[in-house]
Amino acid sequence: MVVNCAGLYADRLARPVPDVRIVPFRGEYYTVKRPLVRTLVYPVPDPALPFLGVHLTRGVDGSLHAGPNAVLALSRRGYTWGRINPRDLAETAAYPGMWRLARRHLRTGIAEVRRSLSRRRFAADLARLVPAVRPDDLVRAPAGVRAQAVARDGALADDFLVVRRPGQVHVLNAPSPAATSSLEIAKWIVGTLPVPQL
Repeated sequence: MVVNCAGLYADRLARPVPDVRIVPFRGEYYTVKRPLVRTLVYPVPDPALPFLGVHLTRGVDGSLHAGPNAVLALSRRGYTWGRINPRDLAETAAYPGMWRLARRHLRTGIAEVRRSLSRRRFAADLARLVPAVRPDDLVRAPAGVRAQAVARDGALADDFLVVRRPGQVHVLNAPSPAATSSLEIAKWIVGTLPVPQL
């Protein structure tokens, strides 16, 4: 039995998967220098998108984090704008689902890119949640890359997507909070596997 939980590369290991591709979206973060809030602060989510929008979270050490946004990454490991992988980029550009997604959410995509390139815009969006946030409060922090499953019709998978074949299980979409729930997700997947005959 093979269980594929390869995140950004899950679709490549699961091929052929004709109706879905992994499209990488970079989530950029900032650390907030001032302790402006003591709890989590989230916007009302857009039901058309599986992304939460920029928000404020407290770390276990008391630090305050802002983000993430959701910018199309130019590589499956595109943690910065300068990280470009021609194969990944060509694969994303050739996928019809990506073009349908782009047409459907063009305005949102442009806003995400503008926020990525401007700390002032990032701060302005955060200030809609906490008015005291200023651009000079924000210090760039490491980014993450989300393995987002996109269907051929341009729909974003907003829930778990698991494909089963004889002897194979492919986890093609494991949305937030997949990282913090990974052990429970693993337990669930193992619980669904057939019991081997001895």
